Amino acid sequence: MKFTDGFWQMRDGVHASYATEIRDLQLGADRLTAYAAVKRVERRGDTLNAPLITVEAYTPAEGVIGVRVTHLAGKRHPGPDFALPGATETPAATTTRTDGRAAELTSGPLTLRLPTEGTFGLEFLDADGHLLTSAGHKGTAFATVQDGGHHMFAQLALGVGETIHGLGERFTPYVKNGQVVDMWQADGGTSSEQAYKNIPFYLSSRGYGVFVNHPGKVSFEVGSEAVGQVQFSVEDQTLEYFVVAGPSPKDVLTRYTALTGRPALPPAWSFGLWLTTSFTTSYDEATVTSFVDGMAERGIPLSVFHFDCFWMREYQWCDFEWDPETFPDPVGMLARLKEKGLKICVWINPYIAQKSPLYAEGAAKGYFVHTPGGDIWQWDRWQAGMALVDFTNPEATAWFQSKLKVLLDQGVDGFKTDFGERIPTDVVWHDNSDPERMHNYYTHLYNKAVFELLEKERGQGDAVLFARSATAGGQQFPVHWGGDCWSSFGAMAESLRGGLSLSLSGFGFWSHDIGGFEGTPDPAVFKRWLAFGLLSSHSRLHGSSSYRVPWEFGDEAVEVAKQFTELKHRLMPYLYGAAVEAHRTGVPTMRPMLLEFPDDPATRTVDRQYLLGPDLLVAPVFSEGGQVEYYVPEGTWTHLLSGETVTGPAWRHEIHGFDSLPLLVRPGAVLALGADTSRPDGDWLNNLELRVHVPEGIGDFTRTVTVPDLTGAPAATYEVVREGNTVRVTADTDRPYEVTVVGESGLKVVKA
Repeated sequence: MKFTDGFWQMRDGVHASYATEIRDLQLGADRLTAYAAVKRVERRGDTLNAPLITVEAYTPAEGVIGVRVTHLAGKRHPGPDFALPGATETPAATTTRTDGRAAELTSGPLTLRLPTEGTFGLEFLDADGHLLTSAGHKGTAFATVQDGGHHMFAQLALGVGETIHGLGERFTPYVKNGQVVDMWQADGGTSSEQAYKNIPFYLSSRGYGVFVNHPGKVSFEVGSEAVGQVQFSVEDQTLEYFVVAGPSPKDVLTRYTALTGRPALPPAWSFGLWLTTSFTTSYDEATVTSFVDGMAERGIPLSVFHFDCFWMREYQWCDFEWDPETFPDPVGMLARLKEKGLKICVWINPYIAQKSPLYAEGAAKGYFVHTPGGDIWQWDRWQAGMALVDFTNPEATAWFQSKLKVLLDQGVDGFKTDFGERIPTDVVWHDNSDPERMHNYYTHLYNKAVFELLEKERGQGDAVLFARSATAGGQQFPVHWGGDCWSSFGAMAESLRGGLSLSLSGFGFWSHDIGGFEGTPDPAVFKRWLAFGLLSSHSRLHGSSSYRVPWEFGDEAVEVAKQFTELKHRLMPYLYGAAVEAHRTGVPTMRPMLLEFPDDPATRTVDRQYLLGPDLLVAPVFSEGGQVEYYVPEGTWTHLLSGETVTGPAWRHEIHGFDSLPLLVRPGAVLALGADTSRPDGDWLNNLELRVHVPEGIGDFTRTVTVPDLTGAPAATYEVVREGNTVRVTADTDRPYEVTVVGESGLKVVKA
């Protein structure tokens, strides 16, 4: 939200008050509190008829400093608030000090410096005392506007060349500088500025992050009002934000996800290929069986089959009952599909249509959201007369979960938790939550309820969602997909931008609809998207009004689907290791180039490529003819598919067939490759291959590779040492394995 009219003036009806000078400072053992006047106080009379801004600084976790700015403290606070599982009352390594001219609060490698003389300001310093960012003389403030609204806002300085990333799954330009970004859940598709996943956290290329601790509408002006500042504001009496230390972007994400929650580890089977009925297409058990058998006949491994909305009867979403005309024997059907080795997912949403038998039940028990007048809130958008389950009511949550448990007992393994964005604000919640704050937060309660049921019934480590909406902390309930995109190369690129931004917002796993959702893709789009989709953390074939079985797009599409599905299965020992890292550290499986190469300025703006795990560079092809432009960081990289080498730093222009794309292995990487191409969750140690990439001139190195088991625990660890003309491998397992050296010739392999 903008408050100024250019640099010198305020907008009509806006009056801003800025923290100007400290009138009192209280220093505790682990926090400091400053009381700032909004004008210079030159005489006693200046203290009258004027506001005072309270600024509290504290540390909720190591390397994180919180700043809470308050005007009027008496405003009622009904919640909700973000759950911060990593916050603690007494974090280690917290100190305060003052030298008379400034007060300091230090948490690990991060220090907040507050000058006690002169103009009010906040400075955030790294472990070496270098300035990361600062809130200057207009950086801590509140404003009243013409309609009576009261807004708290802060400004943090942008350095020269500094780039800002994240803020959720956003399909607008990857670098957020110059953009206005509002945190407000919306069902806007991938071709708009709206977002399904609004995360009030941004990551700076200078090695710090900022998390605004407010689940409602937060308006970010990223160099779009004051061009040298990131401004964020809330319509409230209090604004709280956390500055998160690095020094590397990975360190920032590790600290941020420690605070807000780490991603759960999805089951290995979920990394295989998913196929769906599509949305409004016609289907029954015969259709489903023909799809599944068709994949098998063509040699395309399939791991999960998903039933979209019309598994239930029309006008009754959700009643959680199979349409008896379309699926007369659901239990038998699911058993037959599971005999083919498949896992089963079904579509749900948190709405109950009036025609659903569950509507009367939920209404009688008070399980739906109400209007201020006491009526059940309803509308006809999406489902006729639909009501909204009130997840602030524990009994309503348990009721909703009980309906899903019936499906789990039938053989369902996971749920696509769709929707959760269009949450009304003219309503009353069971726990009296603030409707404005609940608009964004609702999805968290919805996905949490479903995920916790899956963990309870299937066990920890075997729970997986396919979720569309999320807010901060939602990364704990994977997997998330990119929502409704068109079937075009442009939408394919939009989707990737969204995924990269989400990855820099603390989310470890991400997917998208291969081929696009709306419309029917051209065969070229479909084939290019197949390679991209199967080199993402999770891979799903799904459409709206047309099927996505590969043979609908020609024989070559079948071969491309088979090739890249089998490749993904071979990569599973490596890929699941990256998944375990995401679960334990918060570093995502799909990594924007900035994460791995923060000191290379070229990586800060690259938005058409990424790293899958730490060692595989993926550059999807966004053209029918195969033309692709991508950036190679320093070193000699090896094409995984062709064995050719590429030396960086350099921009590359290449042409690839549909069976190829730039897929480069990092210099010195040791890829653990499985032998089983038929499934993602096989025995990865059976005939394991360690492929050691030793390009010319790399010199000696040591690499440690850990292959996890299906629970994420270490199954085997290999130490690979290149010394002179020898590559020596030491393993802690007696399972046989092969070592392949790629690159420099004449090297001797020794298994110790």
